Amino acid sequence: IRLLCRENISAINAHTNLDCAPGGVNDRLAAALGLSEIEVIDPMGVDADGKEWGLLRKGTVAEQPLSDFLPTVKAALGCEGLRYVDSGKAVCKVAVGGGACASELMDAYRAGCDTFVTSDVKYNQFWDAKDLGMNLIDAGHFYTENPVVAVLAEKLQAAFPEIQVKISEKHHDCMKFY
Repeated sequence: IRLLCRENISAINAHTNLDCAPGGVNDRLAAALGLSEIEVIDPMGVDADGKEWGLLRKGTVAEQPLSDFLPTVKAALGCEGLRYVDSGKAVCKVAVGGGACASELMDAYRAGCDTFVTSDVKYNQFWDAKDLGMNLIDAGHFYTENPVVAVLAEKLQAAFPEIQVKISEKHHDCMKFY
């Protein structure tokens, strides 16, 4: 922070509120995965434009086997790998929660979703999903939040046309797969 101040560089950290906001992390994640009929699961309120906000989103895809949906997730998010549990059910109603939303598994289940795409899933949560008969996909923390970055850059550039807004060239996930 001191370095930023010395260099007259501003920093904004709007993390969890960006997850919940209309057009934020989870709306962008749902869009990146091609979901349609996107809704907020358990809305927490509405914004000034009357749009609902809350943490998780749900939507639909054409019914397909999980084995067909996994490559879609991997390609859409650009991740190197996925951890998942296959419940044996087809994918159709999908919940998304970017970042560390795995603890919201029961909310996704109660919302009638057959598949939940999130990250930071613990071992026992995979078993919980299997016991519930729900597909669970861990696409990685970075990759489930990254779809919103370009949107933020565009909004900042539009709001402050006199400054250059640039996504860091070093913007990447620190975790690697062997």
